Amino acid sequence: MTHALRWVAFAGIVLFLAGCTQQPSVETADIPSWEATALPATATIVAEGSGKILDTQPVVTSQNVPEGSYTLTLACDGGGKAFLTARVGDGESVRLGAACFGARESTNFDVPVAGPLEITASSVDAPVLYAYHLTPRT
Repeated sequence: MTHALRWVAFAGIVLFLAGCTQQPSVETADIPSWEATALPATATIVAEGSGKILDTQPVVTSQNVPEGSYTLTLACDGGGKAFLTARVGDGESVRLGAACFGARESTNFDVPVAGPLEITASSVDAPVLYAYHLTPRT
């Protein structure tokens, strides 16, 4: 009986270790491929961005957007949490955070005047992958 229990335990350990596949490295990740599955494109994207946050330095991008009501969606991967801060001109900023285990988070906000939308991506849990889409709210 003891011999049979050892084999069952050994088989369980092997199955457990086989299920623990290592996540691909953030540093070598293929961003477009990851983004295509993490945050698929839609026909209504007004602004978008993606990349890697390799240290605690924020990544800042800017894109012109028309006035309107929008949904900002963030996806990230790599462990920890990522944040986006969106601001149009000197207006109020909108902050959004997502757990970096494949989760998506969204928030709604208004752009009162057309102009450059500044998006700052950051994480204290770097390295992480991030992607965001800005779409019109319906």
